[in-house]
Amino acid sequence: MTDTTAPVAVPDPAPVTAARAVRAATKAIIIRDGHLLVTVNSGEFPTFYLCPGGGQEHGEDAHEALRRECREEIGCDVLVGDFAFLRDYIGADHEFAEHDGDHHQLEAYFFCELAPGAEPQLTSEADTWQTGVAWLPLADLADLADQPLWPKALARWLHSPEDTRPGYLGNVN
Repeated sequence: MTDTTAPVAVPDPAPVTAARAVRAATKAIIIRDGHLLVTVNSGEFPTFYLCPGGGQEHGEDAHEALRRECREEIGCDVLVGDFAFLRDYIGADHEFAEHDGDHHQLEAYFFCELAPGAEPQLTSEADTWQTGVAWLPLADLADLADQPLWPKALARWLHSPEDTRPGYLGNVN
């Protein structure tokens, strides 16, 4: 007769490793009087500009995420308009690979308008490296070598005829 109460040796399961997640984000293209609204980002690195927006939270649709992010970063409600384009940012493939080589973000850009009477300003909820907001002249976007606008492809996309603008920019920075 076999003792069925004795413990049975079970091999350790193979370690479970989670696949790295792709972060979903939304960004606002806000143009007024020939200027693009951007966040100004500074720190222990050269100043750079981004369209307002950020990560989408679980259970939040893209428009809801964009409105929340704009309230946090520019202190304004926005009216989300048409989809503009999608881009991938795979950090390992770009100039900042040393710092964010494991980062992969998929960004959906939408044309937006500020809510009536809203004026952008830096808020206490802004990202830690965000030091302000600014309006960049569209005509000067290609000449921002010292203070870049990211993604770089945005300036070229904005200066392209509307009927030739791609809906997917690829893995660009």
